[in-house]
Amino acid sequence: MRKRDPVTLHSLNIHPTAVVHPGAKLGRGVEVGPFCLVGEHVTIGDGTRLLAHVVVNGRTSLGKDNEVHPFTVIGASSQDKKYRGEVSYVRIGDRNVFREFVTINRGTGEESETVIGSDTHLLAYVHIAHNCRIGNRVVMSNLSQIAGHVTVSDGAILGGMVGVHQFVRIGRMAMLGGHSKIHKDVPPFFMAAGNPASVRGLNNEGLKRNNVPRESVNEIKEAYRMLYFSDDTKSSTIDQLRGASATPEGIELLDFLSNHSARGILNRPTLARLRVAERRPDERTDGVLEES
Repeated sequence: MRKRDPVTLHSLNIHPTAVVHPGAKLGRGVEVGPFCLVGEHVTIGDGTRLLAHVVVNGRTSLGKDNEVHPFTVIGASSQDKKYRGEVSYVRIGDRNVFREFVTINRGTGEESETVIGSDTHLLAYVHIAHNCRIGNRVVMSNLSQIAGHVTVSDGAILGGMVGVHQFVRIGRMAMLGGHSKIHKDVPPFFMAAGNPASVRGLNNEGLKRNNVPRESVNEIKEAYRMLYFSDDTKSSTIDQLRGASATPEGIELLDFLSNHSARGILNRPTLARLRVAERRPDERTDGVLEES
């Protein structure tokens, strides 16, 4: 076994039952609890804690002060059938919390990566598939699962048992209701719910908590009205928004709608869908998702 730097070794707390490859790079104050496994190409930043029974392998880097709970697996090979053992990565920022049984796969494709930002909270049984990009301050509740190539932007919240189709984009500060099947893109600042999901209004509480200015909120509301309550096509509405968007949030929404989408943008629920939801109590959203 290769000798570690004595200063770094002194600042580590590695349980005797943990297996840490001598090639792994561990920062100051790193804690590796009982029965953890850390692979050869892993880098772990200062103050990060692997509590117990954690596996970190592949070419994975974790930043500072992350907290990883038991039975989490980070950096496992992609489950994509196209994966052929090529070199790919998982890159994780700082101060994230990974609760029990979270799984995060590395990318499919040479030099590809799965990326998670900072200050994100992934609850028990969350799955992040290959080539996903998760922003900062994201919350994914228990059993929410995202397929490959999904983008989840800063401050988004996914309720429990949400399933997200591959290549879907989730905009900043979007809110996804529990048990939802997200098969198309959810624009920033909007709420979505249902199976299949549809847009249900603005994330007013999220806008308030993030201190979004009233001028921006009004502009987002008007864009929402134009998108979902006018007779114009989406392309015509986007053209109109180009001349009407002035606030940073309004421009962000316009950019999201204008950029290429592999899956398309979620619509509002049809009358038929609303009637079905009334007959199925598990899809009711009373008091949770309200139209604006």
